[in-house]
Amino acid sequence: MSAPDLTITEAMFYHPLSDGTVRCELCRMGCRIGPGERGRCGVRENQGGVLVSLVYGRLCAEHLDPIEKKPLFHVLPGSLTYSLAAPGCNFRCRHCQNYAISQVPARAAIQGAVRRPEEVVARATAHRCPSLSYTYTEPTVAFEFALHTARLARQAGLKNIFVTNGYISPEPLTAIAPVLDAANIDLKGFSEPFYREVVGAKLSAVLDTIIDYRRHGIWIELTTLIIPGLNDSEAELKGIASFIVNHLGADTPWHVSQFYPTYQLTDRPRTPVATLRLARDLGLAAGLRYVYEGNVPGAGGEDTRCPACAATVIARRGFTVLENRLRQGHCPDCGAEIAGVGL
Repeated sequence: MSAPDLTITEAMFYHPLSDGTVRCELCRMGCRIGPGERGRCGVRENQGGVLVSLVYGRLCAEHLDPIEKKPLFHVLPGSLTYSLAAPGCNFRCRHCQNYAISQVPARAAIQGAVRRPEEVVARATAHRCPSLSYTYTEPTVAFEFALHTARLARQAGLKNIFVTNGYISPEPLTAIAPVLDAANIDLKGFSEPFYREVVGAKLSAVLDTIIDYRRHGIWIELTTLIIPGLNDSEAELKGIASFIVNHLGADTPWHVSQFYPTYQLTDRPRTPVATLRLARDLGLAAGLRYVYEGNVPGAGGEDTRCPACAATVIARRGFTVLENRLRQGHCPDCGAEIAGVGL
């Protein structure tokens, strides 16, 4: 599919129905959208039986970020990634830290700077970024723009990264997988009640999507923001670790991150560092080789250690790489291979 003009933004992956509604099949929400209405994401609209993307080339954020901020610790460590976002999200997370751009009010005008895919790739290249990250909001809901940009980025020798909630449908994932190098996927909890009440989605659908990413050979790192009293039970944490080991592999990095009160979830305290340490210990005990503690710089849980000899091969503080001792992706002390992309 050739890149469309910015004024022609028919969406991909939908079916018109006989009553004038359309069925969007981009994500696992499967919205049925009436004439003049928008899907759950707030940025895909039924205009006379044609589903239209309202965010093609409409960016609400563009930044140069350390790739560790995504967080990705096993992809091009120490590099900058050109980060971009279009408005919209198909989830309703009560603790969303980017709600101002992810939650589009009903019928609201779409805000953001107009960019063509060629411009984005040129900007990333000018800043010597070896990768593009589709992040901050949910990149799936701006699929058409992400796909066209990712294809151009791949032609220019850049890698493409999704930072996502893991709710894309199988067919669109198959379409973008050939140009998608890595993804950080939020596995926000491990119970259906948590996903239903705090996120507004289904855990089972997220797990299926994560497995789909792995099936396509896309490098995956998972992040779980641990919220006191909601998803921090030992049973849930063990469940996540077991799922990763059994379905994705022991080399899959797991980031367990500290929650802080925000948006609609201000009645919970920050996550104790001891809880993060427990999650990390449970992950390692389950057989995971790389488990990281996030949002607590300097607490000691950010370094990459060799799974064979336990030597520190990448030392970090926050989003900064203090030392990278890897030698062509291998431990300099024992020669063991460290899993990842561009190490």
